[in-house]
Amino acid sequence: MVKEIRIYVEGGGGKESKALMRRAFGRFLSEVGSEAWERERGLQVVACGSREAAHEKFQRARTEHPTAFNVLLVDSEAPVTGTARDHLRGWNLDSIMETQVHLMVQAMEAWLIADPDTLARFYGQGFAANAIPRTKNVETIPKDDLVPALKRATRGTTKGEYHKTRHAFDLLAQIDPAKVRSRAPHCERLFQTLLQQLAS
Repeated sequence: MVKEIRIYVEGGGGKESKALMRRAFGRFLSEVGSEAWERERGLQVVACGSREAAHEKFQRARTEHPTAFNVLLVDSEAPVTGTARDHLRGWNLDSIMETQVHLMVQAMEAWLIADPDTLARFYGQGFAANAIPRTKNVETIPKDDLVPALKRATRGTTKGEYHKTRHAFDLLAQIDPAKVRSRAPHCERLFQTLLQQLAS
């Protein structure tokens, strides 16, 4: 039985930014958190900074937290054509279970784009909804198009154009996970994996 889930996530810079990121992911994963609480299990999100730092902390967790279900969650940075573990083949993940390796495809901003209604509410007047790609599967949107699309959609708003540090975590805490899961298959896989681990 899994007593604790620990998710090592790419993102967050300084101490304050990492705290904001942990809270944002906690809100986004609230369904998983509620299930963990009901089953008297733990759910811990660890904001790691860079992709490399997330990988290193995830690897250390295998020794430091051997009884936990440790998860690595990083941006894919590119289209994903195989498994998550295969996509990260530059890292030594051969002994890692496939269920422990997860991707934000192609970056976290795809999850934000998956819920344009929340974007519109957050930015308010001046939000240019037509600048947001309507692609059903947001994971097919090239990484290099994600932030520019958000900036085009938001530069005429009172909050100003999209800024990762100032806006991303607030948005992540507010977007509808169901909408993201319906448009981002790897996000759906993450939720299903975590919920299945708690049910076992």
